[in-house]
Amino acid sequence: MAEITAVTSDYVPGKKIVKVIGTVWGITVRSRGLGGNIMASLRSLAGGEINEYVKMLNDARSVAVQRLMDRASSMGANAVISLRFDSSDIAQVMTEIVAYGTAVVVEDGSSDATYVKLD
Repeated sequence: MAEITAVTSDYVPGKKIVKVIGTVWGITVRSRGLGGNIMASLRSLAGGEINEYVKMLNDARSVAVQRLMDRASSMGANAVISLRFDSSDIAQVMTEIVAYGTAVVVEDGSSDATYVKLD
C-alpha cells in the first residue's frame, strides 16, 4: 500500500489538493479485562496516572489510525486531512476509539490552492 500522509490541518503544507475522496475512519473497541480493571482500580485509589489505561488508549489510537490509513489508501487517497479522534464507552466495560478525517489526493504545489469545488 502507498504511504498516506495524515494531518490535523485542513491542508498538507506544500501540497495542492486535487481531489476530495470523502470521509474516512478507523475504529477499534478495547476492554481492559478483569485483571487490568482491578489493577487500575487499585492505582486510582492512590491518585495519579493510571498506566494500564494510558497504554491501552495509546495502543487503541495507533490501531484506529492505521485502519484509517489503510482505508484511505484502498479508496485511492494519498493523504488524510482534518484528522480527529473520538471515543466513547460501551456498556461501561469497553472503549471505542475512532480516528476520522477526509481522504484526499494531493500533489506537489502551492498549499494556497487547497480547496476544490465539490460536485
